[in-house]
Amino acid sequence: MTAAIRSLFILVPRCASCDVLHYSKRFCTNGERKFTPRRALLYVPGCDEKKIEKIAKLDVDSAVLDCEDGVALNRKEDARKTISRALDEMDFGTTEKCVRFNPISSDLAEEDMGTIFQAKTLPATVLFPKVNTLDEMRMICYKLQYHLQPRNLSTKINLLIYIESAIGLLSLREICQKASKKSENSSFQLDGVVFGSDDFLADIGATRTKDAMECLYARQKTVICCKAFGLQAIDLVDIDYTDLEGLKKQALEGARMGFTGKQVIHPAQVPVVQAAFSPSVEKLEWATELIKAFEKHQQSGKGAFVFRGSMIDMPLVLQARNIINLAQNL
Repeated sequence: MTAAIRSLFILVPRCASCDVLHYSKRFCTNGERKFTPRRALLYVPGCDEKKIEKIAKLDVDSAVLDCEDGVALNRKEDARKTISRALDEMDFGTTEKCVRFNPISSDLAEEDMGTIFQAKTLPATVLFPKVNTLDEMRMICYKLQYHLQPRNLSTKINLLIYIESAIGLLSLREICQKASKKSENSSFQLDGVVFGSDDFLADIGATRTKDAMECLYARQKTVICCKAFGLQAIDLVDIDYTDLEGLKKQALEGARMGFTGKQVIHPAQVPVVQAAFSPSVEKLEWATELIKAFEKHQQSGKGAFVFRGSMIDMPLVLQARNIINLAQNL
């Protein structure tokens, strides 16, 4: 967080119980869920120790040590062992340690969990790709609890799931509902959904284009389902890592749509994406001043009010609160 942004927080009241700026339980350390920024979700092949060693220098929000697509079939066991060592021995700095398993529908997922959950240091977040049905979601919940319950964790492990097929998208509401319910009394908590665009497009027979219009409905539905259950929504990956201008445009579009972050496959994409999903100093100043004006009008018993020439009601107030919450947690 820049000094300019940090200086604005003196204008906003803090929580009396945890001294943190928030307007929702999910942002409170004494509440049900702590917000973890995932503006950029960087994939790193789990079998490539040299790339893993570079993570701490990248200043990326989340690094996903991959057991799935980024690892050839004959290197899966190498990836599991390398990831386990990295979790125990490597310092990732402020970057969140994540692990992507193979799909629960494959035999590989059980082998992934059996090895990686034996590490002394567990990942903060685990990701399951290709979640297509409610039965697969039930199996993920069962397997996670089976492996994690003996660890007696003081902090729940976060779970992100991927929607990568037509049937998965149609089942997303029920999948989120089931996983959220299971999270209440488990060693894990569902924290977000990742939209896997390339597998999704292959499944429906569509062609990938630069403006991603063929994904519009799927992206919108992913965001809506996530917001309905208080989850993060992670947008599609831009596979052309050399086109940073195109990446910036796509990332800003995703942020406007309501996504909270984006998948990246190359370190050069990280600063572009993280900037796109961060509030600007100007936007944060607007939000901070709006909240001050709102609280003043609330004390006077007034409802809607005019702020800088615009009529303000609760939806805009909520948008301002979201901006402040995000900036404070970066």
